[in-house]
Amino acid sequence: MQETWRWFGPEDGISLRHIAQAGATGIVSALHEIPAGEVWPQAAIEARRALIEAEGLEWSVIESIPVHNNIKARTGDFERMIDNYCQSIRNAAAAGVTTVCYNFMPVVDWTRTNLTYTLPNKSQALRFEMTDFAAYDVYVLERPNAAKSYDEQVLAKAKARLQGMGREEIALLERNIIAGLPGGEGSHDRAGIQQTLQQFIDLGNEGFRANLFAFLERIIPVAESVGVKMCIHPDDPPFSLFGLPRVVSTAEDVRAILNAVPSPANGITLCAGSYGARCDNDLVAMAKEFGPRIYFVHLRNVVREADGSFYESDHLTGDNDMVGLINALLTEEQRRHAANEPESRIPMRPDHGHTLADEIGVPGVRPGYSYLGRLKGLAELRGVIHTLAYQLRER
Repeated sequence: MQETWRWFGPEDGISLRHIAQAGATGIVSALHEIPAGEVWPQAAIEARRALIEAEGLEWSVIESIPVHNNIKARTGDFERMIDNYCQSIRNAAAAGVTTVCYNFMPVVDWTRTNLTYTLPNKSQALRFEMTDFAAYDVYVLERPNAAKSYDEQVLAKAKARLQGMGREEIALLERNIIAGLPGGEGSHDRAGIQQTLQQFIDLGNEGFRANLFAFLERIIPVAESVGVKMCIHPDDPPFSLFGLPRVVSTAEDVRAILNAVPSPANGITLCAGSYGARCDNDLVAMAKEFGPRIYFVHLRNVVREADGSFYESDHLTGDNDMVGLINALLTEEQRRHAANEPESRIPMRPDHGHTLADEIGVPGVRPGYSYLGRLKGLAELRGVIHTLAYQLRER
């Protein structure tokens, strides 16, 4: 597997040199300065690639070319935006970057309620707390019919939780949920989010899935024609928030996506932490079933709780079988190599590391994207990969 690292561009506090010293050889990056829906110019992609290669690294994966909400809802000037998206794919290929991760989550991107959850060892992790989310959705945002999305036990806890929160704590919770997170696309305020939510709620799962398939029918032939592999990222978390539809959350969702446009350009990002936040997703089985169409991997782990809450654990602990998953992915790489496929490596990156030691409380350190936390995760994963690769060679 190719070890990669997410880099947010020249403004990232973690330099390319730091990343090279961590041992990664590939970079996962995006042109965050270009608004969603607009074309990524080939020259801008080439300039970013030149920066990366100047440090002896490879731009392995684009994450992400964002999909505008107009495309997801098929409203406004979505046709123009899809045309722009297709041109961005062509431009990426012409600039030599041929793996593109993207997501199709409506309104809110990856969502957490606490970005500084304190673990027993006093490091900090990302957490999604169902009680806090329900408190915000029902009693702060006051989304119509929001109470129907939760059972009575969660609602009672949410009401009590809100009563114990001060104004600043509520404001922080709101920022964490709707104001945009590191690596996410866009942000919202309370006044503007209600109408945006409702148009997607009205679509429902089937209507939203149809919009995704219509998007794929447009972009996948373009990607195939220029040799680009598109790999959709799962919903995070992989269940409904704010009553919104979710269509990339389960193995059945993946089957539907891959069957909708059966092209080798239509693939997936296997994010262990996202899919693994559901106990009914068997990550090892998914890696085996979808192996030929897995073009990118996020390796992270979570501890799940009965009400849907979870927090992000160390990479080798938690509720997901990380060793089994890596073994399945290495076996897929071995199959590709034996079949003489052009690219047998699967790029992986350590995702959402803990905030550790001297990075705690330092301005500019992105929650989930600290240097030390990801360095620790990469080292742990590297040990597992090397051990399992050795065992596979000896068989």
